[in-house]
Amino acid sequence: MGFERCAWRFVLSLLGSVPSIMQTELSFEDLPPPLSGALARRGFTSLTPIQRAVLEPDTVGHDLRLCSQTGSGKTIALGFVIARDILSDEPHEPIPRNERGAMPVALVVAPTRELAAQLTKELTWLLRPSGHSCCTITGGASYPQQMRALRMEPSIIIGTPGRLRDHIERGFIDMSHVRSVVLDEADQMLDMGFREDLEAIVDRAAPGRRMHMASATFPPDAQALAKRYQVDSRTVFGAEPGEINTDISFSAHRVRPSDRFAALVNVLLLQPEERTLVFVRTRADAATLAQQLAEAGFLARPISGDLEQAERTRTLEAFRSGIIKVLVATDVAARGLDIADVSRVIHADPPGDAEALTHRSGRTGRAGKKGHSIILVPPAAEEAVTRMFSRAKVHVRWTAVPTEEQVWKAADERLLASLQDALHAHDDPDSEPEPDRLHALAERLLREARDPVPLVRELLKRAHHGGPSEPRKVETVVVERHKRMLSKEHADRDSWLPFRINYGARAGADARRLLAMVCRRGRIQGSQVGAIRIGEAFSTFEVQAQVVEAFLQHVRKPDPRDPHIRISRFDPQYFKGKGTPRPAREPKAHLLVKRFAKHHQAKHRGQG
Repeated sequence: MGFERCAWRFVLSLLGSVPSIMQTELSFEDLPPPLSGALARRGFTSLTPIQRAVLEPDTVGHDLRLCSQTGSGKTIALGFVIARDILSDEPHEPIPRNERGAMPVALVVAPTRELAAQLTKELTWLLRPSGHSCCTITGGASYPQQMRALRMEPSIIIGTPGRLRDHIERGFIDMSHVRSVVLDEADQMLDMGFREDLEAIVDRAAPGRRMHMASATFPPDAQALAKRYQVDSRTVFGAEPGEINTDISFSAHRVRPSDRFAALVNVLLLQPEERTLVFVRTRADAATLAQQLAEAGFLARPISGDLEQAERTRTLEAFRSGIIKVLVATDVAARGLDIADVSRVIHADPPGDAEALTHRSGRTGRAGKKGHSIILVPPAAEEAVTRMFSRAKVHVRWTAVPTEEQVWKAADERLLASLQDALHAHDDPDSEPEPDRLHALAERLLREARDPVPLVRELLKRAHHGGPSEPRKVETVVVERHKRMLSKEHADRDSWLPFRINYGARAGADARRLLAMVCRRGRIQGSQVGAIRIGEAFSTFEVQAQVVEAFLQHVRKPDPRDPHIRISRFDPQYFKGKGTPRPAREPKAHLLVKRFAKHHQAKHRGQG
């Protein structure tokens, strides 16, 4: 079923009499029938702010930048935008058949396979009533299977940058009739190094196409890409710029690195049945932490790019269904995950910047539900994390890590509430249960017990009501406000401090070259270098706090080999708005060193 030719004109004329759609309650009946019918069948009763914003009259005929938090209904908003681009009443040439593959009218690019799959799922039910089909093209999937899907002539293709570019350059996706190109989570794709792929894809699109970008944040590199490809663009907000998701509460715990795992266990045990997403720095950290949690009794699994697609799918389905309660993820792996009822996000490693905090925390508090974002902060990182909270404009409640006594008290209260609910149910004469084996056993135990208290105590011990693990002892961190938090005596060897180097991608920087330069200049080992973030003009990296003092002494000396290269301490607050680099690809630097060492050894064995 197609759109009536005047449908969008009718909607826009209807809305043109009001100053802003953000101030109007838009009814589904005001939308074209295919869209309103699809929304009604899915149980929608109202539109979110970002969905209403893209329907404003002044967005028609413009490329859009959708700036909205995750969980705000952004996918449906993108569906409205695509529908307007491809279903308008403007005349279009008939689309010929591409014998080699597909000739779509819309292309959506996403950073991860999971986000591409989620977009396909949502856009399919929304746009199918208008006669349009969707297809997913992502890395890690079978080429023959994707070729068969493309030959089915999908009108909308959703995929990841590398695989989409591959199919386009091979001629299996003909871009000559594309009217709408959407880059979802554009900043994340740039962080992951997909700039060249994105440019190659957009360059192939038909002249006059619309190009829309969507993200919770628009850092300088994303703005530069938008300026290059968008024409007469408009920015639409799901909320006022800088407004945070009020459904998410934030709290932070000061934790010594040596107590991180114990603190995480205690936080999880406060509400062991809640679906929880735990963030760490690298893939290796995700695998290690998930294994430690599993050994402690938690139903936990890692999610990272190291997993095969089939295993990733099984892991996510187990998390959605509640088979596993804790998912340990990296920033990249979790981008685009849309899992209902994630009540907590725990940052076992603090986010690298305010944007990472926004994206991570956005996995909870979705669709109007409440969520909680919890950050474990090592003392040496407290100042940087505090500045990050300020930049993100979030109110954070600093509290001590739950103690063993607090964890047990919470467990006892849960058990009491559960038992009282069960007893109240038995008090109802209409629901009196028939005597059964357990009823008879309970009567026998009470008859034979001299004192019911020891009996109940033993039953409680066997019930393991505290959760899958025993709570841990965590040392309280004393806040010394009149001393430097980053001094040598307080710096822990597992803490990392940020540095800046005036060496970026424009000068040919990559993680391998920068790592070698930093180790040579600072006379440190690769294992003492943490996260590396390559920027356009400059880059940042982390150094283990234990060696920072000696590192600074070495890098301050002039370098005859690279006299123009300068290394200094990095203050994210000072460089706010000046192109702070985005996080580089994993893995951590010392893992990169091991990889090159293995390659070098294998090469020499081959020569021998």
